Amino acid sequence: MGPQKLLKNISKALLKPSDLSSLHSIISSSTNPLLKMHILQNHTIYSIQRSSFCTLSLSPPTVCQNANKNPNLDNSTTHQAETICKIVSEFGNSSSLDSALESANISHRLSPNLVLEVLKKLNNAGIFALSFFRWAEKKQSFQHTPECYNSLIESLGKIKQFKMVWLLVDEMKLKGLLSKDTFVLVCRRYARAKKVQEAIDSFVKMEKRYGFKPELHDYNRLLDTLSKSKQVEKAQEVFDNWKNRTFTPDIKSYTILLEGWGQEGNFLRLNEVCREMREDGFEPDVVSYNILIRTYCKAKRFDEAVELYYEMERKNIKATTHVYCTLIHAFGSERKLDESIKFFELCKGSDDCVIEAPTYNAMVGAYCWSARINDAYKLMDEMRKCGVGPNSRTYDVILHHLVKLGRTKEAYGVFRRMDDEMGCEPTGSTYEIMVRMFCNVGPTDMAVRVWDQMKGKGVIPSMQMFSALIDGLCGCGKIDDACKYFTDMLDMGIRPPDRMFRQLKQFLRNEGKEDVIGVLASRIEKIKETPVVD
Repeated sequence: MGPQKLLKNISKALLKPSDLSSLHSIISSSTNPLLKMHILQNHTIYSIQRSSFCTLSLSPPTVCQNANKNPNLDNSTTHQAETICKIVSEFGNSSSLDSALESANISHRLSPNLVLEVLKKLNNAGIFALSFFRWAEKKQSFQHTPECYNSLIESLGKIKQFKMVWLLVDEMKLKGLLSKDTFVLVCRRYARAKKVQEAIDSFVKMEKRYGFKPELHDYNRLLDTLSKSKQVEKAQEVFDNWKNRTFTPDIKSYTILLEGWGQEGNFLRLNEVCREMREDGFEPDVVSYNILIRTYCKAKRFDEAVELYYEMERKNIKATTHVYCTLIHAFGSERKLDESIKFFELCKGSDDCVIEAPTYNAMVGAYCWSARINDAYKLMDEMRKCGVGPNSRTYDVILHHLVKLGRTKEAYGVFRRMDDEMGCEPTGSTYEIMVRMFCNVGPTDMAVRVWDQMKGKGVIPSMQMFSALIDGLCGCGKIDDACKYFTDMLDMGIRPPDRMFRQLKQFLRNEGKEDVIGVLASRIEKIKETPVVD
């Protein structure tokens, strides 16, 4: 089957996204390399490594109020986006991409929602996202929305292509699509890249050059951006310099700084902000208390964290699911399971809380930390009965702990089952767990097979995932394969961390491949010095 015929068959999958089995049969009949991205192979059982814990966010109660709730996901759009991502991932930003997309016969199905979904999936591949974005805008009667532009700006900012980012900002202004939301993204990407002054300058430029007068909400978003980018000292400096000159802070301004200093574990600065907040007439609210409780838990000062919880109760400040989730996770990670269960039951019994997936995930993690995996599975069953999950995050927590416990065969079986449960499809972090597992435990061939499965689902790898695979391949002497994936990463416009390239160079030197080092070094310099242009 030739490439053109293949792409036509892929377009059939776009017409009937739910009929994946027909797509698989089309693929399996071909020997074309492009098809490898679509083959979901059965794997033998091995092991697993690493995952982070649960994120806070919220969901339903023990009375199972959400039992009949439907996530109402647009599966058609999702599957179409996955198929487009497979094509983009195969052809990248090459001259063949436009013709490949045209051959797939998808132009007439383009919608802002579909394009946005594709751009979100290409979030780790800014160069590919830009190529697709430009192809889509040429289609008759299609126009990008502000959300499409913002998604592209986010992905280009990730790879530090700020010149292109500003060209897109100017483009949005000409089309009347620009808003303050775009500047939030620009500031955040600068801050994450440790270009703190550029982040602040972008905020100032929002008014001086583009005419958007900042309000209190916008100042708070800048402070939040700096704090969450581990630049709380700069956030504090901005706050001190601008307070009562360019803006008058509210309680949210103070809680942002509290969270920043709390993350740093700096109790001295934390207390200073608390004192100043009270002097300005703001008493701590539930958000402030949650930040303080989390900070004390992080410092393992659990007695003081619990005292803050009871202080809230005495002041009639009702604890939210965020507060309970913080305490459940903190005690669980210290294997103080009885305390986790106590706060989980308090949350379930509260008239003011509706327990959702993140709270359950925290309790699932608490059971796992104490090696009570069967209890974690039972809690997942309760989530299903109450219609609050599980979700992909729940599975990631389980997988992480199964690997830590050495129950790798069981972990791989759990991973294989994720696709069978709605809302639990493996995410980038799930695939990273699997890739790290096979790289660390072996065989690395399985890591590559999982990688191909991931690409076949239209999931674009992040720098961390590339790092896991390249490290693993180097570790088992597959240097040529490591270089291949390193080059793939560069093709996506991702700059490798110094540590990663240093390690790869050492392996190449050991094999006398100085010429390859030179080629890769020049590619990296080109990415650093040459901005993306249309």
